[in-house]
Amino acid sequence: MSNMINNKHTQRADVMKCVDTIVDKCTDPGCCLSRMRPRYKRLVDNIFPSVPQDGLVKNNMEKLTFYALSSPEKLDRIGEYLFQKASRDISRKRNEFVMIAMEAMDQLLVACHAQTLNLFVESYLRIVQKLLESSEPSLQILATQSFVRFSNIEEDTPSYHRRYDFFVSKFSSMCHNNNPNLVTMEMIRMAGIKGIQGVIRKTVSDDLVENIWEPVHMDKIVPSLLFNMHTMKSKTDIVVESGISEEVNDKTDSFSLAESCLRELIGRASFGHVKSVIRPVLKHLDAHHMWVPNVFATQCFRILMFSIQSQYSYAVVETLMTHLDENGNASPKIRTSIADVLSKIIAIAANESVGPTVLEIINSLLTNLRTSVTRRPPSNTGLSESDGENEYREALIHALGEFAAHLPDYQKIEIMMFIMSKVPQFKSSNNPNDLHVQRMCLKSLLMVSTKYSSVQMNATFPQSFLDLLLKTLTASEDEIRFIVLRILHTLLDRHNNASKLSKATVNITKSEINLEKCSRSDTIFIRKHAQDIYVSIYESLEMTNNTVENVEAVYTTLALICIELLSEETVLDFIRLILSIQELAITNAVLSTQQKFHLHGLVISIMLLVAIVTDLHPLKDYVEKVIEQRKLLSATHLLPELSVHNEVKSSSLLPAGVLIEEPELTEALKASGIDITTETGPVLAHRRSWVENTNMSMKGSFTDLSNLDLDSVNSTPAMQRRFSPNEDLSFEAMKRSLLDNPVVRVEQNTRQTQLCDMFRNTSFQDLVAISTASKDEESLHSKITDVFNKVDISNKLSAVETTNQPIPIYETLFPELFAF
Repeated sequence: MSNMINNKHTQRADVMKCVDTIVDKCTDPGCCLSRMRPRYKRLVDNIFPSVPQDGLVKNNMEKLTFYALSSPEKLDRIGEYLFQKASRDISRKRNEFVMIAMEAMDQLLVACHAQTLNLFVESYLRIVQKLLESSEPSLQILATQSFVRFSNIEEDTPSYHRRYDFFVSKFSSMCHNNNPNLVTMEMIRMAGIKGIQGVIRKTVSDDLVENIWEPVHMDKIVPSLLFNMHTMKSKTDIVVESGISEEVNDKTDSFSLAESCLRELIGRASFGHVKSVIRPVLKHLDAHHMWVPNVFATQCFRILMFSIQSQYSYAVVETLMTHLDENGNASPKIRTSIADVLSKIIAIAANESVGPTVLEIINSLLTNLRTSVTRRPPSNTGLSESDGENEYREALIHALGEFAAHLPDYQKIEIMMFIMSKVPQFKSSNNPNDLHVQRMCLKSLLMVSTKYSSVQMNATFPQSFLDLLLKTLTASEDEIRFIVLRILHTLLDRHNNASKLSKATVNITKSEINLEKCSRSDTIFIRKHAQDIYVSIYESLEMTNNTVENVEAVYTTLALICIELLSEETVLDFIRLILSIQELAITNAVLSTQQKFHLHGLVISIMLLVAIVTDLHPLKDYVEKVIEQRKLLSATHLLPELSVHNEVKSSSLLPAGVLIEEPELTEALKASGIDITTETGPVLAHRRSWVENTNMSMKGSFTDLSNLDLDSVNSTPAMQRRFSPNEDLSFEAMKRSLLDNPVVRVEQNTRQTQLCDMFRNTSFQDLVAISTASKDEESLHSKITDVFNKVDISNKLSAVETTNQPIPIYETLFPELFAF
């Protein structure tokens, strides 16, 4: 019995299914069975015309739209039914009806914003996928256009389950289409780019959908865009080279479209997703060998840098430098091209780099520079050490300079100090790598210094930076000293005088120099650091491997110091340095004759410049007199220009009057109004203690002693002032001091001046003799004897009575103190 009932139910279901099939197939409105069909199906059927060329029936489409808005719960069924009709039309090659179905879908998407739209979208995406799977280009382009319109629609409710894997893969493959028809190929490629752009817009703005930044998607999207950019650019270059003029709309070609899509992609990337875009770019350039030449690579990274959010731009630089590190074993040409791209984009990121980021970038560049120096080619390749590596190093240095050029000045100082801390410090080394590393680091420092504009010297030369710089100035390698001097030129030259002072000359006038009065802060700076600077310059001139370029660089350095820092307060120390250099040229037994003549030319040139800059006319007249004497007495080899003279005489046989003589120079200074009353007599006689003892740290000039306040010792704890024996400390003297007697003040000033003169002008041995003369009669033995003689006399008398030869107790307990 039960079997019979089941059979009846099965037969009834089959009958109902057949009836539904017949009803569904009966789409003719005049058919009596069409009344049995659901209303949404009738409305959908009515939008299709009997003749497909007539297009969508607009009146019926409005009815369908109104019905969908009135009954949003029917949207999913409408979408499903449209999908079924479109699928049948696709299989039957009825493309016109397919286009009508897609048009209806698009209108419903725009008009409806109900919560049930998600179910309708699923049917819509199935139709789009069906069209993209078709082999007909027209249907693929139709699907892409519809998808782009869909991507611009903002949905009210998020979708948790929608996936776009197929669309990313399909649109990426369309970007690589190779249809024999060039017009069709271009259309399909552009459709693929637009589809990728639509996927990006639809997924980036919604965090609940699939993460488009995953490598599986970026490895398809980014190479597809780069492929179209590079291919279209190559075709354009061919057209231009062939002389064919063709009007191209920049907004419709695949190159511009791919570039726009790439800009939008990187522009929407957050900080955590920047590397997801950059890594596929680097992989594409590596895989297709596009680094050499690097024109396309540079163009790509400039697009990325100008499109990314400005606060994330340094992440692109960081990723590129990491890639450079990873390609450490690549050929020098590839590394040079990567470094060149880095130098062209690094300036864009400089404005947004702050704090540790700046030093990280600089440190990475220096690390690559040091690695390049220590790299050696295989012995069996026959390549020299400089093949390709020099270009690579220059590219790194250029990148460092470009980065520093766009930083504020205070960060440039920090960078220079950081680079200087990385410079190996040694007087000499037998390891070529050490010297090369030092040379490359100093070149990097020179590049940064050219981008810096000095204002105040105490800010330009912090103590630690200046000390390291001057220490390197005395290195054994002449090239290293030359680079350090050039660094000093760029930092000292505030008025663009370096180019005018590149060669030693005696034919310079004041009108040729840009002068400005030395500020008080600069005067304090040179008084504080003149000792160290002059000693380092003097020691650098003592080197036997100095070339003409080295001496001329020293001349430029001294000339810039003279113009930028000298005043009447500091000119005497500078003149002492000049005289010491002349004495070096006369007495040094190691320097060659040519080097000594170069020093003589340096001395006369700088002395003339001092007279011109400081307006010391008697000094200028005297120097010009010496110059004329050298010309008259055939001693022109002691004048600039510095060069290798073919016919020279012994440096020890110099005619009289061709050197700068100290008595005449002293008279010229006095006539010029220079206060030299506090100096020694003769004023400038071999005052070179600051050169002979470089371990002494004597800040400021000797004239500072005249301003020294000897009473400041009272302000120091645990230090007692030693009063002069001639000082009157009676009550009357204190009373006179309180009454501020001018006579007493004059006497005190006189004693103070005498004391200063004594310690300034007296030799060390005489000072020792003066200090110990009054102490001979007050020796330790006599003082202790007097003290013990006054203590406990009764004990002493008893000791005398008990022994014939009494011995003091202190000599018994401490015999080593009283041994003679």
